[in-house]
Amino acid sequence: MKIYTKTGDKGETSLFTGQRVPKNDPFIEALGTVDECNSSLGAALAFLPTTHEMKPIREQLEIVQHALFDVGAAIATPRTRAQETKLEKTRFEGEAITLLENWIDFMYTQLPPLNAFILPGGHPCGAMLHLTRSICRRAERRVLPLHRNGDVAESVVIYLNRLSDYLFCLSRYVNFLIKSPETQWQPHLKRT
Repeated sequence: MKIYTKTGDKGETSLFTGQRVPKNDPFIEALGTVDECNSSLGAALAFLPTTHEMKPIREQLEIVQHALFDVGAAIATPRTRAQETKLEKTRFEGEAITLLENWIDFMYTQLPPLNAFILPGGHPCGAMLHLTRSICRRAERRVLPLHRNGDVAESVVIYLNRLSDYLFCLSRYVNFLIKSPETQWQPHLKRT
């Protein structure tokens, strides 16, 4: 199978329903942002040290990457237009949300309390996880109107919201394990 199909040369692509839409359609914008989030996770994984203590984090991030493909499939199958057979193939359920919550709860018990805003940064992996978090927030903003129109399941919106929480905790956790200090935000009044 060739990587190029030439079917998008006129600025259109297909949803999973088969419907052709412009490449700047809100569904494609949402899909592209979820893909960007997934790609950013891949970069974070590339920066993640290969030590034994990082192995569970690597496994978690790979699970998240697979889940983001599932999220994309759900977005590409508008609920108001898709046949039931296609909806069944792309249904996104809540167990992925529970997994994120369990991981967040564990990290929360390991991390020092957060009493101030922190600047994104730290170790390159921690910084990349912060960037991924902000991309995830944008994905959530892109998906929300589709959900409000009834085309995307609420579980997708909740997953993206929880994922950004997870990525924030994980960026802190990676920096904590690597002993890369966090920089607290200093409001302008405190700097002068």
